Amino acid sequence: MANQPMLKFVKIDRDMPEKRGAAQRKEDFNEIYAEFADAKAKEQSSRCSQCGVPYCQAHCPLHNNIPDWLRLTAEGRLQEAYQVSQATNTFPEICGRICPQDRLCEGNCVIEQSGHGTVTIGSVEKYITDTAWEEGWVETIAPVSEREESVGIIGAGPGGLAAADVLRRAGLQVTVYDRYDRAGGLLTYGIPGFKLEKDVVMRRIEQLEKGGVTFKLGVNIGEDMSFDDIRKAHNAVIIATGVYKSRDLGGPGAGAKGIVKAIDFLTASNRAMNFGDTVAEFESGELNAKGKRVVVIGGGDTAMDCVRTSIRQGATSVKCLYRRDRANMPGSVREVENAEEEGVQFEWLTAPKGFKGDTVESVIVQRMRLGQPDATGRQSPEPIEGAEYDEPADLVIKALGFEPEELQTLWGQPELEVTRWGTVKAEFTSGRTSLEGVYAVGDIVRGASLVVWAIRDGRDCAAAVLADIEKSAAIAAE
Repeated sequence: MANQPMLKFVKIDRDMPEKRGAAQRKEDFNEIYAEFADAKAKEQSSRCSQCGVPYCQAHCPLHNNIPDWLRLTAEGRLQEAYQVSQATNTFPEICGRICPQDRLCEGNCVIEQSGHGTVTIGSVEKYITDTAWEEGWVETIAPVSEREESVGIIGAGPGGLAAADVLRRAGLQVTVYDRYDRAGGLLTYGIPGFKLEKDVVMRRIEQLEKGGVTFKLGVNIGEDMSFDDIRKAHNAVIIATGVYKSRDLGGPGAGAKGIVKAIDFLTASNRAMNFGDTVAEFESGELNAKGKRVVVIGGGDTAMDCVRTSIRQGATSVKCLYRRDRANMPGSVREVENAEEEGVQFEWLTAPKGFKGDTVESVIVQRMRLGQPDATGRQSPEPIEGAEYDEPADLVIKALGFEPEELQTLWGQPELEVTRWGTVKAEFTSGRTSLEGVYAVGDIVRGASLVVWAIRDGRDCAAAVLADIEKSAAIAAE
């Protein structure tokens, strides 16, 4: 037992990688957590209790074999740990950075439930794969043999890229179409660099390109190229567009200048601050928080990205309005804490009722309270009569979530079945849709969700596409 590398949670406390101080980190867009050193990664991995029923794995959408790669890390067998980690996850270093581990693997860790503090799974996951890149363990995609069948993927976000990886490794010819000028979707333009530095995403894109995946960027389906043309060009098509239509606000003055969408604000910031692009709306100040009193409306992770980006851009003040209380905040607890440390003020139980000024000058804020629980136990916010006030604002950012675009209309595909929410109706796991040879994955099926679920969907769908192509080939050969 003297050499037992695991079950050290009773002797060793949970320890996160060092976090840069708020005063320092809010001056740039670099990631705020340092990398684990090798000894620290081994130490923290050794806290794992090696459960007979690993709840961390069960609550991971990808069902990553977490206990095994924690043990291998604790034993110093890091290359093997990487091989186990990447066997189930196309982008483990990305998930290690941006997954809400407090709601998934770490939140369900057995030693967390027993009061000893969860294993720092996400930080170890990030460390393993970052080390793999540094040591050259991440191999180029090299199919054993090439196949003539091809697959077109619409959308270069995490779901589309995960599918592309699996299909290309199987030897299929893969083309990814995307409306943006860089691949990666929200990984590239939606998530700020302080959570996910862009070279981490770009090296994965480069890996796919070197492995033979073709990217056709700046292509807007329905305008630059028809959906029918894509279907004709490929044996199968995967829709992985995500959901980009922003939910809107009503009320008096909602159309005032200075009220902007979160996705526009974040995209402009990522282009200008992380890629060095010249962005007219950023340069003009339209999508730039510098010197402004900023109010962000919403309580999810996108709202947290907006408030923390505003701080880094040099806003004079940043406030977040959320209609429920802190306990009901949908965003990551860790992100809320980081935002508060950086100077963001949260106004709980508040909602916008209207806006003043042709160019926004203030938000008319309605104070709220939580009503009686409904059948699910969730309390709905309700206004407090006569409790209103004006919140001065020069820039208001709407971070109210996303909805699917109307693909049936945009692409001229009335036969493509959608749900009453506008998401594409697809089979669970396989992603098959109502159109022959057409599949759908990620947020365009689930609605706005997590990156890790998009990766899971992309991998599952790719397996179904391969099976269907094999079946068709077998029938043709008879």
